[in-house]
Amino acid sequence: MINIEATVPESLAGKRLDKILAVLFPDYSRSRLQEWVKSGCVIVDDEINISIKSKLVGGEQIKITTELQEQENFEAEDICLDIIYEDEDIAVINKPVGMVVHPAAGNWSGTMLNGLLYRYPDSATVPRAGIVHRLDKDTSGLLVVAKNIETHKNLIEQLQERTVSREYLALVNGYVTAGGTIDKNIGRHRHDRKKMSVVFDDEGKEAITHYRIEERLGDYTLIRAKLETGRTHQIRVHMTHINHPLVGDQVYGGRLKLPAGISEDTKKALREFKRQALHAWKLGLDHPRTGEYMEWQTELPEDMEKLLGILKMELTQ
Repeated sequence: MINIEATVPESLAGKRLDKILAVLFPDYSRSRLQEWVKSGCVIVDDEINISIKSKLVGGEQIKITTELQEQENFEAEDICLDIIYEDEDIAVINKPVGMVVHPAAGNWSGTMLNGLLYRYPDSATVPRAGIVHRLDKDTSGLLVVAKNIETHKNLIEQLQERTVSREYLALVNGYVTAGGTIDKNIGRHRHDRKKMSVVFDDEGKEAITHYRIEERLGDYTLIRAKLETGRTHQIRVHMTHINHPLVGDQVYGGRLKLPAGISEDTKKALREFKRQALHAWKLGLDHPRTGEYMEWQTELPEDMEKLLGILKMELTQ
């Protein structure tokens, strides 16, 4: 149960209610505070049905009385999670290929969220069980989750302020001549609403990807990609836009094109690699409680390591 109150100081006179709430109750996100206003959980001088756009004059007494709602319709499941770091506020998880992060149509169980609810029962009162960013089902690598409301709010703010460092290793088609930055907005594909695409500057959302060469492997290139923003399928869409789609990408990769002259073993390995060759290998952030910068790394998954090994061997033949 939450039961908190505060008096509006004169310094906030003339401000809208939503702005005032964000200042007076910084431990809660703006979206959560707005939800509480709409549901009648926020009382201003005994007035319940007040608009979030209402401007206050100062001196009003604000009371918030509500219960933190648990995740609805999502069951806790005993799912193995590869925790590489945890403390009382955060957990850093190495997500395997094939695991869905958040339940959705067709994947209501067996997700990371279900596993978090089992491992950390208190996360039931944190939005999305503490999940603040996601990886696609067939992308592996590091994610951070929050264990409490205060941490959740802090991590969301760090993501919005772009201070969270997220680096990926991606194997792309073609010989990439040099590193660079792709600054192209991303939005829903005009004809296929399940896909994303680069759109005109006045459409979609800002998306910025920095990339550099990690290793050249003949007709393929291993790159490091660093996200400045975090749009859906961002690296996959951006690399496809510059004609270097990710190896194995079943959505954006197009028809499989095998280089001339490669061995049958290499052809077989490329044909059988049926997911985007993308791994979130490094994650860095300021710890929500201490402010200390922390960073974690994880090794490539076995399937990517194996494919890279085959491509390297191809170069020696």
